[in-house]
Amino acid sequence: MPGKMDEEWGSLQQRCCNGYTTEQRGLQPGLVLFRPFRCGDFRLEWRPGSAWSFLETRDEEAQSHSDGFCLVWVVSSWSFYFNSSLKSASEPDGERSSGQKSRRSPLQTLYDGDQTESAVQAIHQGRRELLEEACRSYTRKRRVLIPEDLKHVIVDDQHGLLYCYVPKVACTNWKRVLMVLTGVAGSHTDPLAIPANEAHIPGNLRTLSEYSTTQINQRLRSYLKFVFVREPFERLVSAYRNKFTRSYNTAFHKRYGTKIVRRHRPDPQPEALERGNDVSFEEFVYYLVDPATQREEPFNEHWERVHSLCHPCLIHYDVVGKYETLEQDSRYVLQLAGVEDQVSFPASSKSTRTTGDMAAQFFHNISPFYQKKLYNLYRMDFLLFNYSIPAYLKFR
Repeated sequence: MPGKMDEEWGSLQQRCCNGYTTEQRGLQPGLVLFRPFRCGDFRLEWRPGSAWSFLETRDEEAQSHSDGFCLVWVVSSWSFYFNSSLKSASEPDGERSSGQKSRRSPLQTLYDGDQTESAVQAIHQGRRELLEEACRSYTRKRRVLIPEDLKHVIVDDQHGLLYCYVPKVACTNWKRVLMVLTGVAGSHTDPLAIPANEAHIPGNLRTLSEYSTTQINQRLRSYLKFVFVREPFERLVSAYRNKFTRSYNTAFHKRYGTKIVRRHRPDPQPEALERGNDVSFEEFVYYLVDPATQREEPFNEHWERVHSLCHPCLIHYDVVGKYETLEQDSRYVLQLAGVEDQVSFPASSKSTRTTGDMAAQFFHNISPFYQKKLYNLYRMDFLLFNYSIPAYLKFR
């Protein structure tokens, strides 16, 4: 690697290849995460003691496109945010190797250059590229990941999987599936045999935040990382319907409903102040866009933005599944993990599902002013995951 690194924060710009697209050449899966990328102007930020990985390309084709050799940044963000060393991590802590037959990891399966590309693979490659481009375009400053950021990332050490769960995006069923795969479900092999409330019991499934820094780095480098997302306003309406219009959700009514009524309803009745069980969607929107709300405490996970829960510009997700293609994308993840014969992802219920048409009805009485404020609040989720501004919004 050319040049010297000072003992201060710094940056290095290297122009390489003049647009030449490099190939995946001789890189060991698990040592660095790699995929095809386009050379060009790279601004590489570094910090003393951080881990970096570079590929020096001297092959004839690259030489013909470059004045010297091409210095390509192939390290992903987590490799230096956790100040790790880049050693092979295909078998973290020996947990997956003891007494088990060696097999290809889901990550190796995904990035194996020899496999024939399918339409599904092409879709997911496109999603990764769009997400990376959006991160470059809309995030100005990278920050250091902390364990608190990883509380939503569930770990399956047996199969090499990291799943960032997003409430209201089929996370109950994905937790059920992972309980079956990790053995937490006992004799259950059908995810739907696991009661929904058991899927959400803390401690049933381990999260990445529970591991040491070294263990975190090993898993981020060598496990398949996946997340499922949803059209932001459909997810928001789904959260409202589930938490504020269901009589059984008294805990949410007391915890959030009473506060919303007190702050955003003129002349509330005493019963509403006590119970908080009749919050309107309009009042819910007022609560979300009120600056005082987030000054007091973080959003509840059911309406927190996906980018704040899963940090997709700091963690490189290998698969970005979508609620709109839930069945196909879930099958793809299970195939990569090599467990499609062991467990099936439960079919979704169409009858009560929140749709775009339903969301439009809820937004009908929201003024353009508040529609715009709410969109700005969830704007990054729209941009990062390639969702268009809903046609029913009136602020444009």
